[in-house]
Amino acid sequence: MKSDEPKALVMLRNKPFIRHILDTVSTLPLEIPPVIVVGHKKERVKEVLGNNYLYAEQKELLGTGHAVASAKESVHPAHRTVLVLSADQPLISKETIERLLEKHHEKKPTITIATALLPDFEEWRSSLRHFGRIVRGEDGVVEGIVEFKDATEKEKMIKEVNSAVYAFDADWLWENIGLIKNENVKREYYLTDLIKIAHEQNKKIEAVKVANILEGLQPNSKEELKLLEKFAV
Repeated sequence: MKSDEPKALVMLRNKPFIRHILDTVSTLPLEIPPVIVVGHKKERVKEVLGNNYLYAEQKELLGTGHAVASAKESVHPAHRTVLVLSADQPLISKETIERLLEKHHEKKPTITIATALLPDFEEWRSSLRHFGRIVRGEDGVVEGIVEFKDATEKEKMIKEVNSAVYAFDADWLWENIGLIKNENVKREYYLTDLIKIAHEQNKKIEAVKVANILEGLQPNSKEELKLLEKFAV
């Protein structure tokens, strides 16, 4: 999807992707304003969004794990939960975020993730084919998230995909985010690797289904943006 703007500022129904997300977040009883991680064209992002948010700079674009690590100094240590959202998923709903936070606070796991269970990858759902796959053990417990480019053919057949909404126990997150390695096809530090790390530490991981499987859409082409326009309200 060619654009002079950062992806977070791509327009959907006359509003940037990230503005859709921030408007949704503004309806939640959060203790602090969102921390927005900026990198590419950071000044442009700040110009569009204004000064009502906290900004953290990702000086090198080294992956989602590195992006979250860049926000550490902007998050007060008194906060017990860190909610992570992606700036290019404008359809993520208040219902899904509330459901995720409710389970996180009720069950008190180390990580709670949002997933989407698809019937198949046909028609418009083909846009979700390249999403990370949720790996569960025989007992149904989440053991990891495998990014599509690193997945085996068997793992690619999994129809439960990552919707990229996470709640972390803050202490555990900051203590363990440095354990992420870039041993993958893209040589990036994947935030999703923390799920496997937590599982290997016998930490509790919970998952909730998104309210609507459309919420995970992250358009990377004009065709996918048109699809998003079709479903956006």
